[in-house]
Parts: sequence; C-alpha cells; structure tokens
Amino acid sequence: MKQGGLSVAVFEKEDFPREHIGESFAHPLIPVLEETGVLDKVLASDCWVKKFGGIFQWRGQDPHVAFFDHSNTVRDGAHRWAIHVNRSEFDKILLDHAAELGAEVFEGTAVSDCAPLPDGQGQEVTLKDGRTVRAGFFVDASGRRNSIVTKKRREWLSGYRNIAIWQHYLGGRTTQTLDGDWNIFREQDMSPIGCFAFRDGWCWYIPVPKVIDGKRVTTHSIGIVTDPAILRQPGADFTDPEVFLRTVKQVPKLGELIQDVTPVGDKMLTATNYSMINDKFADYDGRWILLGDASYFVDPLFSSGVAFATNQARAAAALIRETRREGLGEAEVRGLWRDYDTEWHGMAASFALSIDQWYYAIGKDNPDSVYWNSRGTDGPAGPDHETTFHALLNTAFTPDLLQVLSRGEGLAALDVDGPFMTAYAEANDLELDADTKVALKENVTVLTGPALDIPGFKAAIPPEPDLMPEEEQKAIAAYWDDPVRNGDLVDSPLDRTLAAHRFGFADDPEGPQVRGLDERDGAADLWERLRGGPVLWRDLVRGLHDGQERLLKRLLHAGMLDLGTRTTA
Repeated sequence: MKQGGLSVAVFEKEDFPREHIGESFAHPLIPVLEETGVLDKVLASDCWVKKFGGIFQWRGQDPHVAFFDHSNTVRDGAHRWAIHVNRSEFDKILLDHAAELGAEVFEGTAVSDCAPLPDGQGQEVTLKDGRTVRAGFFVDASGRRNSIVTKKRREWLSGYRNIAIWQHYLGGRTTQTLDGDWNIFREQDMSPIGCFAFRDGWCWYIPVPKVIDGKRVTTHSIGIVTDPAILRQPGADFTDPEVFLRTVKQVPKLGELIQDVTPVGDKMLTATNYSMINDKFADYDGRWILLGDASYFVDPLFSSGVAFATNQARAAAALIRETRREGLGEAEVRGLWRDYDTEWHGMAASFALSIDQWYYAIGKDNPDSVYWNSRGTDGPAGPDHETTFHALLNTAFTPDLLQVLSRGEGLAALDVDGPFMTAYAEANDLELDADTKVALKENVTVLTGPALDIPGFKAAIPPEPDLMPEEEQKAIAAYWDDPVRNGDLVDSPLDRTLAAHRFGFADDPEGPQVRGLDERDGAADLWERLRGGPVLWRDLVRGLHDGQERLLKRLLHAGMLDLGTRTTA
C-alpha cells in the first residue's frame, strides 16, 4: 500500500495476539519497520528491549563478542541496534498497523489452497471455510509448513537437523552483567543476545518483557538447540522441565545468570526442522511470491529469520510496484522477478553454508560431543572462526556474505597462479597463464535492463567502506542514532531500479543466470572487455574493482567463459 495504489488483503490463520517463536532480532529489521511507519509504534510500546549485538560462548576461552556491524560501529561510533520482543505483542502491533494503512485484515482465516486464474493474471485463493478470493498477486507467507502455492516439500538447506526446546523464566540476571574484561556491553548496560555452547548443543538467553498477573515484568527466554536423537539418551530429555533446567544451570557462563530462575509455564515449547528451502521463490507466470519461512528458513543461531522475512517483504513490494509500472517490456519484468528468486536464493545458500562453517569449526574442538562431533566430521574448509562469527552476526548485511568470509581476496584471487584460479584450472583441466585468451562461450547471451538491488538492506555500509562517499557514511551513522527522526537521511536501495547486464545461456533460458549491476558491479565495463572477442587474461583482470572481481568469479563458476587457449609467439 505504501508502494502506491495497491489493494491488499491479509488472511491470518491465527487470532492475534498469539505466541510465536523468535523473540530476538537482527538489525536489518529496523529500517524496514522505519520505512513502513510502524517503528515509532513499536518503540512507544513496552514489549521490547534494545539489542546491541551478541555474546557467544563456544569454547573454554573468553566468549566471542561483537556489536552489530562491529567494525563500522567502532569506526563511526553509531551503534546499529535491533530489539528483543514479546512476539505476541510485537506481531499484534504490526498487524494492526497494516489495517490502519488500509489493508483488509482477516484474522482466524486460514488459506487452504490457491490456483492460477484462467486468464493467467493472478491467483484464485481458497479459504478454509470454502470462500474464494481473486488476487492479482498471491504472496505466500504461510510459515514453515509446506508452501501453499508450490505444493512441494522443501529440500534441506543444511545437513544438520535440530530441535529447539524453550520456556520463559523469572529471576534471571541480564547477559551484560557477566564478569570479564571481554564484556563490551557491561559498562553501558547494553543488552546483547546470549548464546552458550554445551556438550549436547547450544542455548539461547533472551530478555522478554511480558505481562504476568497484570504486571509488566522482564522474563528471559531460555532455549536449547540440539539434535533430536540426543533426547533419547539417558538424562537428556530436555522436553522434561526438570531435566531442562538442571542442564542449563550447568552450562558455562549461562549458569551464572540463572541460578535463581523459576519458569513461567509448566510445559516446554518445541520447534523442529531448521534450514530448509523451496526450489523457487517467485513465479511471474503464476503471479506468486514466497517470503519468510515459506521460502526458506535457517538455523536460529544468529537471529536472522525475522530480519530476512521483513526485507523479503520489502523486496516483494518493490517487485510488484515495478511490475505494475508502465513502460517495461515482458523481458524486463521477467528479469526483475528472476532477480527476487536468484538473489534471495543466493542469500539463503550463503548464510546456511556459513552457519555450517561455524558449526564445523566448533565441532572440531569438541570431539567427545555427540552433537558437535556430528557437525565437525564433514564440513567445508574455509575462513577462520572469528571472521565467520562477525559475518554472521551482521546477518549478511553485504551483497556477498562469502566475499566477507573469504576476506575479499582481491586481485590475488584472479592471479592465474593464485589459489582460486589454480583450483579452477585443475577442476576444468585447463592450463592457464597471463596470455590465456578469454571469451564468452558462443551460447552465452547478454541482456540489459532494469534491476532491483535485492536484498536491498537500507542503511548498510559495504564491506569496502571506501567505495561509499563519506557523506553517505555520515548519513548512515546519523540514521542509526534515531531511525524514526532521521529516516529521510538514507534512501533504500529498493526505491529505484538500476541498470544491469544479465548473462545467460541462449539454449537454456531457465538455466543459470549471472546478473551484474552496472553501478556496483561494473557490469557494463566488464561486458565491454568481453564483447569484442577473445581478450588476454592479464588485460581482462587489469584494474578491476572488487565488484567486478566478484562478477568475474561468478561468470567462471557459472561456466560462461571459454578459457584455455593461449597465444603463441
């Protein structure tokens, strides 16, 4: 509706307020709340606690600690922040706000099915009570059950299987009060999330303001994430409240905070099956879009779910806005829809892989643990644990999470004798040197057109701050000081389209596609270097900036470049 002129109906299975898992968020959520106009309403309520980062105790040494977007926070002094919330109240504020903006909200109204309209211009949505609704676009945000619109079972996004078990407790100390010189949150009483590893998994510790017996009190959500198989071992049935509480009180660091806690409820809550993904997130012909857990969900380790879902919703709104805009051709519209699918798939895959990397690193340090050892016996070789931690806590705030994890690599990655190109040559049985001729393969086509800068996180500084003008960086710092008052200081990347080049295979239009934005990835210049025919490798890579290096590597991975012919004297 705020994107302009849309008639929106929201069909919600539950009656609000209702309880829901997910009480601690990552900072990319805040700009979306600000843009929708609901942030001031959330902040005016009593259902939240300001969150500044995380304390993660995984090994015997001091915990990993960091503010959100730690390096930029230290550099400019502006704390990026999120919130811990009582989800039942928080979600009710958001749903009521949607109604105030003009959406027709139907609570207690489940959707049972949908099917394309005969004219191909939308979907017919069938409600559980038998009524039907015609929609120009159907956005499936139905959660972690199998998608309504795709009618397919999701694939596993990670090899790890987890179950979460939790309850709320009174009487706990706040995480920022933990002793130790490492605790960057204690001096200014800044609340982080607390995550603590133990033999059979890891625990979360989250402050949650609740109303109990008519009074507002601060509880703490305490949860265990473990392998379901462990629950069958003697003394490890964490769904038993007594076993659960006895176990968490023995966890290093966490135990210091919860010796005097009492549970709010008498039964443990559970949720299963983390890290699954649908094979498709959007379909232009079907006029449907998946967002949130309906598209993919990952391990809750870094509180990413709600931040990802709301930014997907922001991107979906921009996608529908551009689809309805006059003047775009069919191919251009399809390119935009493919962007949503491809870019969010890339985000999901890289984030899940990075969490697997984190688990793998911990597993190697815990060979006697059934839980951690199962996660450390087979995993990716990759960056150090500290780099992974900071990248994940930032919740993929950059266009390419794996670029951060690999510390960029720079032009060294494209040196024919460097590790990346050496591995590429070996995998493809090539002999490469600086005089190797490079060309696009004959069946590769290149289309130009508008693109959305998905995922489009607002108020984000790229991993290479020097690429962003200093004035923009100052505006972002001011934004985080007060997003409600300073919302206009920073534009959303999704407010406009950008020129792009899309590389694909002519004989496989549904196959791999590599999109490069002209503004950020230097796609137009790279295309100019390639379009005239074979070019020497040394000439191709000379002077490329970071965005072009990433784009060139993506073209290599997609098999779109013809290499292996060398010049002769």
